[in-house]
Amino acid sequence: MNILVLGGTRFFGQKLVKLCLQEGHHVTILTRGQTKHPFGSNVKQLIVDRNNGEALIQALAHTAWDIVYDNICYSPDEAQVICKVLKGKTKKLVFTSTLSTYEVDGEIKKEEDFDPFHYPIRMGHREDFSYGEGKRLAEAVLFQTATFPVVAVRFPIIMGEHDYTRRLHFHIEHILHNQPIIVSNIDAQMSYMTDKEAAAFLYFAGMYPIEGPYNATANGTISLKELIALIEQASGKQAKISLVGGDQVSQSPYNIPAHWYMSNTKATTAGFTFSELHEWLPKLVTTLIKQLQ
Repeated sequence: MNILVLGGTRFFGQKLVKLCLQEGHHVTILTRGQTKHPFGSNVKQLIVDRNNGEALIQALAHTAWDIVYDNICYSPDEAQVICKVLKGKTKKLVFTSTLSTYEVDGEIKKEEDFDPFHYPIRMGHREDFSYGEGKRLAEAVLFQTATFPVVAVRFPIIMGEHDYTRRLHFHIEHILHNQPIIVSNIDAQMSYMTDKEAAAFLYFAGMYPIEGPYNATANGTISLKELIALIEQASGKQAKISLVGGDQVSQSPYNIPAHWYMSNTKATTAGFTFSELHEWLPKLVTTLIKQLQ
């Protein structure tokens, strides 16, 4: 197939490109050119700022795609442009969305808990909205205005050795160096998955005849209390936890006020088999401890 990936130079986007190449597809990546990619001549690269609508139109003129993966859309304005640019040019768009489309209210989230098909659209740039609201509005624009099939993949927090956000790294580094970690609800459960599995599900979403929103997450959840205990056991160090006070620098990037996790039943029913969180997370923690010590 002829595949376009917006993004694709780092983390799960890079793994998606590698997977598409391994499966024999023709891949083009569209990026700003600020991050060097490892694919050499195996991919074609279009260097464009996706926020420049006219440049995007010119770059994709006279092109056609079996699948487009958009990993870097964060606002309704960006979604509106991609709908316009890809009209008549693709058979399917797979949009990387997020658990942040759901409220943090302690309830397990199913796809119907956020309905992008009837969500009121407000246009604006990414800086006009919170991350979650930007993604909600992007979904709304795509599902209400796109002239091609769309899948919105709602991911939880994604973990991996090469996570550029370094959120799991934060906890390990703070414990190794006896630095405080501030949390508000240490017992709140969250969903997670690996970068490799995220790439695998994006690939699945493109290749299989599915449309609409889909939650994608590893089976199982874990609380910060359990995660910190896992790091303590693997490192032999004791965490320094604070439930109040401190500064922003010390606040856990996984800090949430209540349970925040989702069901993957819809995606499982569609045919995807998810990993078990408690099988791979201890291995990842051990690997990162060795790297960071």
